Amino acid sequence: MSAPVRILLTGFGPFPGAPANPTMPLVKRLAALRRPALEHVELLSHIFHVTYRTVDRELPELIARLRPDAMLMFGLAARTAHVRIETRARNAVTTTFPDADRNVARKGSIVPGADPLAFDPHTARLLNAARATGIDARASRDAGSYLCNYLSWRAIEATRTKDGPRLAAFIHIPLLPRPGAALAQGSTRITLEELVDAGEAMLMELVKLTRQPSRARRNTGKDLTLPVTIMRSCAHPHHQD
Repeated sequence: MSAPVRILLTGFGPFPGAPANPTMPLVKRLAALRRPALEHVELLSHIFHVTYRTVDRELPELIARLRPDAMLMFGLAARTAHVRIETRARNAVTTTFPDADRNVARKGSIVPGADPLAFDPHTARLLNAARATGIDARASRDAGSYLCNYLSWRAIEATRTKDGPRLAAFIHIPLLPRPGAALAQGSTRITLEELVDAGEAMLMELVKLTRQPSRARRNTGKDLTLPVTIMRSCAHPHHQD
């Protein structure tokens, strides 16, 4: 019997301006899924503390230890009302908004002079899978300049290394409605149950893609080593997607 497909699901914890991050319960629900189609799938999960140093330290360790075949990553876009399937990572880091440790980056780029990094075309299939559940999901070319974009960049880099995952995808989700809060007439908010349904559909599609014959790897043959971003402290927290 072939080895099980290993999918790493990731989310983020709280950060300045977002004391409750809905990616945490979403990842927990998805990691607990039990379906016949997942019989030979190992679902792994991890929640990142929202700092650049954490991503630089933990992402290579997770890949080396867990050997995921694919990564399905989630982040919060609090100012967006729909689900965003990111198609690329920008070579940008905010030098204004602090991470969860109240630090901000000194430099505004991840790799000086580099072009944006694109996720593979499989993101279109994940988008279609999410939309099939009835959720408002759209493709996005701008993952911001905060930790979501930074993790996206590092994950794409990882797929291009010798022992990295074959596929990676990053999904931005909106804030969830507060329990018991009344919505204005005519307004709609995506619920956790709807996100779980869409997340499951994207997960199933990613499993199918991962099981397909391996495509040619676009890697340099180098080990996965990620440089640590140099920070300076900041005493004024702001919200940033």
